[in-house]
Amino acid sequence: MEQISTWVSALNSIVWGPVMLVLILGTGLFLTLGLKFMPIRRIGHGFKMLWQNQDSPQSGDISPFNALMTSLSATIGTGNIAGVGTAIAIGGPGAVFWMWCTALVGMATKYAEAVLAVKYRETDVEGNYVGGPMYYIKNGLGARWQWLAIAFALFGAFAGFGIGNMVQANSVADAVHTNLGIDKVVTGGIMAVLVFLVLVGGIKRIAKVAGAVIPIMAIAYLLGGLIVIFANISQVPEALMLIVKHAFTPTAASGGFAGAAVMVAIQMGVARGIFSNEAGLGSAPIAHASAKTNNPVRQGTIAMLGTFIDTLIVCTITALVIVMTGVWDSGASGASLSSAAFAAGLPGFGEWVVTFGLIIFAFTTILGWSVYGERCVQYLFGIKSILPFRLFWVAAVPLGAVVTLDFVWLFADTLNAMMAIPNLIALILLSPVVFKLTKDYMERH
Repeated sequence: MEQISTWVSALNSIVWGPVMLVLILGTGLFLTLGLKFMPIRRIGHGFKMLWQNQDSPQSGDISPFNALMTSLSATIGTGNIAGVGTAIAIGGPGAVFWMWCTALVGMATKYAEAVLAVKYRETDVEGNYVGGPMYYIKNGLGARWQWLAIAFALFGAFAGFGIGNMVQANSVADAVHTNLGIDKVVTGGIMAVLVFLVLVGGIKRIAKVAGAVIPIMAIAYLLGGLIVIFANISQVPEALMLIVKHAFTPTAASGGFAGAAVMVAIQMGVARGIFSNEAGLGSAPIAHASAKTNNPVRQGTIAMLGTFIDTLIVCTITALVIVMTGVWDSGASGASLSSAAFAAGLPGFGEWVVTFGLIIFAFTTILGWSVYGERCVQYLFGIKSILPFRLFWVAAVPLGAVVTLDFVWLFADTLNAMMAIPNLIALILLSPVVFKLTKDYMERH
């Protein structure tokens, strides 16, 4: 295991180097400029589209709202709780600023992904709508780019077991063991059974579960964070200044914090930002491709809300609680740091907000990512591969619950980057299609 960890660590330092940071932020900035800042300007329009019925008959399997909830079920998870804590523990408060930057340009990225997913989606032999990067690469770029579609599907299938499965199971098992004293093996086994019971219903059942659970748990978690923030409202300006200051200047060692250079803050902010909102990974468009809609732009405006909600709202509240309560330099990391912050802000109650939030968010993330991995495997091997994939997916849950956390995070980070590369290339090459569809839609409306 130690040798494998060394190899993965070496690969991680390459794929998450300066080139990847430029590629992710550069692609988002390019799309933002090409769309004339439409995703930022039209956030209100996105929320309006989320609740507005379409006039024409719609093609698809799930409602636009449930498509967004399925996407959010995969993104609102450990990235918002443990990921933010890890970013601050390693990169300092300045990492939060770079998470914000990643989200702002990531809205355009997520928008473009969903537009292309609906534009180039297909129906499988059972009549289900399937789409995502592998399909818009194949149908949008042509046969000579088929290798890129296969590369994405391969990386996506494997990445799911890291970011969407073992990381989530590991974080839940750790939190339950720390707070309730329940053995990690038991937690892993219970989660595996629950995941199996939902998975047998396919994307429609997953979407229904996500549509019911995610809004309730997200609101509860946000209320807990807002109570802490408003109770310490006078400290908000100081916390924001600390975040902005250390985004551009090194963070000195203090307490249990070892100190961090600006480059580390940028790397952690971008990496954990992408881990949280998944803009650029190509995962969310797989869910949005199943939405009941005949207009790619409408679904794109709904899809971009995922990044806004995930990072600019949920992650920001977690970060502010960590910084404002003064525990960011305590030496704790991940979910433990977030839990300590909420416990300090809401004595006797705050740690339970984090614990139950982490459990629900991580569980729904496992469900959401099962859709992504399943679609990738289906693209590669056909519809008969779905059942074996689901069995492997369920088996990975208890395994993830007991493995070393550091290796799981490293594994997930590395696969995220490998998955993003084919998708970002496709987004750049297909950007003229996105720009034209958007322009045509805006001229009609």
